[in-house]
Amino acid sequence: MKIGELIPQPLCYGMFRRSQTRFVPDTPGCYLLTTISRVVLYIGLTDNLRRRMNEHLDGGKKTVATELGRAVLFFWLETREMHKVERTWMNTHVQHEGFLPILNKVYSPQPRDRKLADVVVRLGAGRAS
Repeated sequence: MKIGELIPQPLCYGMFRRSQTRFVPDTPGCYLLTTISRVVLYIGLTDNLRRRMNEHLDGGKKTVATELGRAVLFFWLETREMHKVERTWMNTHVQHEGFLPILNKVYSPQPRDRKLADVVVRLGAGRAS
């Protein structure tokens, strides 16, 4: 699935390289790792986008080549509605492809905020097949 099919669209992106982390904000948000042709490989959320990008670069699991290609772009959307946006992106990917992005193992844990959890359920977060 290509990034253009996601709503809301991430507003910013940069190369998924250590030299580019200084351009990524240290704010909460959702992010995507994609190939050069913008095929989505991973969807995530974090309370600090810059730190999370560094963690992925340090960890190695998100830098390996996949059958769809290697993660070379880091897209992000600054938002406090991280769980809602991430669930929407994940569900959209599952609806289009039938499975989670290749580098995602599972959905993120449910949010603790009950109101937000209700929104997630209405979005169909329980459907992973």
